Amino acid sequence: MRRTSGRFRPSLARRLAGSGLAWRRLLLALVLVPGGLAALLIGCATTPPANQTQLCAIFDQQPRWYRLAAESEARWGTPIAIQMAFVQQESSFQARARPPRGRVLGVLPGRRASSAFGYAQAIDAAWEDYRAATGRRFARRSNMADALDFIGWYNHVSHRRLGIPLTDARHLYYAYHEGHGGYRRGTWRQKAWLQQVAGRVEQRAASYQQQLATCEARFARRGWWSR
Repeated sequence: MRRTSGRFRPSLARRLAGSGLAWRRLLLALVLVPGGLAALLIGCATTPPANQTQLCAIFDQQPRWYRLAAESEARWGTPIAIQMAFVQQESSFQARARPPRGRVLGVLPGRRASSAFGYAQAIDAAWEDYRAATGRRFARRSNMADALDFIGWYNHVSHRRLGIPLTDARHLYYAYHEGHGGYRRGTWRQKAWLQQVAGRVEQRAASYQQQLATCEARFARRGWWSR
């Protein structure tokens, strides 16, 4: 859904409920117009937070994300602040983020660097592993609930296989980026740029954690209306 003001805005279904003709026109458009359904879904995508340096502001704009991150933490153990720092680094909170395309002859669009997609920038193979391991067959990378659960699951596996503490944002990110085999081989040690990125993730997670301590109580006591 797009960002809205504090006032209630009727859903598309509510606005069309009183008009059978409007419903028929909508269904006809989705069937006949190429990409009609995709366009509608993309149009309802969540707007990325305007202020991504302040976790409290992020949750003010998207209160549901707090609950989703808290559920992932309860299930897998990765703190909320680390989960959100991963999403910020990977996609800047863009639901349909993809790696940029390369260029052929400097002009023509080429292939993307990887199959990474969505909030968590999970690649195809890792996402399939996640769905098989958790039974979440219909999980989508463009869905924040699924993306946060994926991050929690992946870090849980990193903790179990590699012994990385679930509070160690830097090394969890190394394993997330390089894969468990790459982490074991120490591939991140030869990548100065990756060390800088992981350092930023670590710093942002620490900052988010400090900020969350000042506002978590008001999000934690919200009920079903923020879901």
